[in-house]
Amino acid sequence: MKQLRYTLLSDGSSDNAALLPILTWLLRENGVTTAIEALWAELRHLPTPPRSLPQRIRTGLHYYPCDLLFVHRDAEKQPYSTRKAEVERAIESVARGSVIPPAVCVIPVRMQEAWLLIDEEAIRSAAGNPNGKQPLSLPPISRLEDLPDPKRELHELMCEASGLSGRRRKRSQVRSLTRRVAGFIMDFAPLRRLSAFNALETDLSETVLKHGWGDNRL
Repeated sequence: MKQLRYTLLSDGSSDNAALLPILTWLLRENGVTTAIEALWAELRHLPTPPRSLPQRIRTGLHYYPCDLLFVHRDAEKQPYSTRKAEVERAIESVARGSVIPPAVCVIPVRMQEAWLLIDEEAIRSAAGNPNGKQPLSLPPISRLEDLPDPKRELHELMCEASGLSGRRRKRSQVRSLTRRVAGFIMDFAPLRRLSAFNALETDLSETVLKHGWGDNRL
């Protein structure tokens, strides 16, 4: 195998494609040196989008075949363990009826925007104002999993970082720009202080080791 192709099947909108740089970084950190192709499974354009998680997994794999599947669900108000069990049941349900690639759960506590609140320069760059001097109050890493609404927090920081005010701020497309934040972050290591991120890396590391993806003999 000359490249590793993975698919991210996520909740909600294309904002969740912001997870792709994080997942690619984790693969590199855990020894994958071959070329990596990252795909985000866009299913909303289908005439009849699948609703249940098992249906979405089957459909995602049909349209976006891969070597490794990441299944994302935000924990939101549910305990991490509850969400992970839910995803694992869905994966097992699909696997009983067909051969599927290895699958890894991606379950940020609260929501994935919490994982983007770690780099002030990345937020400024994504907001289109990399040289801005407006003070940005990023929450401590230790509090990220306790934030009641990380998405709102990120949007407010993007507005501040844009340097715009009044009508110009209202017209700015801050919401559509937030997905760019991850692309400007070079090091996601600070997230290793978070339990959900550590759980993701542990599962991914075991998968990479099990399938021998950690060297060039793929």
